[in-house]
Amino acid sequence: MKYLYAYSVPVIGIAGIYYGGIWSFSGLWFAFVLIPILELILPIDKSNYDDKAASKRLKNRLFDALLYANVAIVYGALIFCLYKIAYTNLSLIEIIGMTLSLGIILGSNGINVAHELGHRSNAFEKLLAKVLLIPSHYTHFFIEHNYGHHLHVATPQDPSTAKYNQNLYSFWLQTVTGTYTKAWQIQRKLNAAEERPFFSVKHDMFWFAMIQLAYLILVMTLFGFKALLFAVFAGIVGLLLLETINYIEHYGLKRKQLPSGRYERVSEQHSWNSNHILGRIMLYELTRHSDHHFKSQKKYQILEYHDQSPQLPFGYPTSMVLSFFPPLWFAVMNNRIPLEMKEQKPIAMP
Repeated sequence: MKYLYAYSVPVIGIAGIYYGGIWSFSGLWFAFVLIPILELILPIDKSNYDDKAASKRLKNRLFDALLYANVAIVYGALIFCLYKIAYTNLSLIEIIGMTLSLGIILGSNGINVAHELGHRSNAFEKLLAKVLLIPSHYTHFFIEHNYGHHLHVATPQDPSTAKYNQNLYSFWLQTVTGTYTKAWQIQRKLNAAEERPFFSVKHDMFWFAMIQLAYLILVMTLFGFKALLFAVFAGIVGLLLLETINYIEHYGLKRKQLPSGRYERVSEQHSWNSNHILGRIMLYELTRHSDHHFKSQKKYQILEYHDQSPQLPFGYPTSMVLSFFPPLWFAVMNNRIPLEMKEQKPIAMP
């Protein structure tokens, strides 16, 4: 039941938007001020579940239901905000606060949950993942993340891995453009492998583009141009929230290139881990990212801590705040990157 706290972001964000004024920024203050402060106070939990407890948690469908509920929460928050933008006289400050607060909801309860569901084998859960990605304009994440990022993480071929000494803002440009381009490249390979025509029902990238366009047209038709602009910018906040998480998850980490030109297998050493309890709960254990990449099909409720995983000094929310200030981020993080990863150079292939 502790994962009910993951709903606190949309509850507080929407409550603030409802009351208006400076309260419109409530989602921002909660996610990036209050939670980081609490993470500095609350304990770190490195414990893992034994086999019996893990098996029991896997059989408990409530863990899945908690994820499914985010579809109604995300779209409920979105519709409420669009209605308020369209039919209420709001100040510019209120609109900015609403954009940031809704964007945080789209990132934390939208894309983050879509990430978890997108790794499932169940077609229904995969569908929910795609639906949750629409408001953040990031449906292509479904393809690139599963077929690209998990294969190439911690290598130069992965646009979602931040390089050593690369600042967050440079990374945003790299990953936003790189993941979209790579998603199309992956889709072309999938089409070629199965000899699909461009207009195939299985051509996900084509349909994703159509769905994203239809979503924006629907918003414009039902709520007007001002709401359309709001939906576009709130979605951008959501996707940048995701990419900020990507930045801190793999910053500066590299897989060793073998003499064959291939890279060593992904291990627990190629993602930054955090056991800060509040961030773990709020992000459905995403902060145990090392285990997620080690065994990507593992459900969030049984992800484990590994001693050999690199550890962030703070929780994910606090680390995200730190990453907004590159000199501070480098000062804290650069000395934590294993020396052998800093010194690795690509092998020149004949």
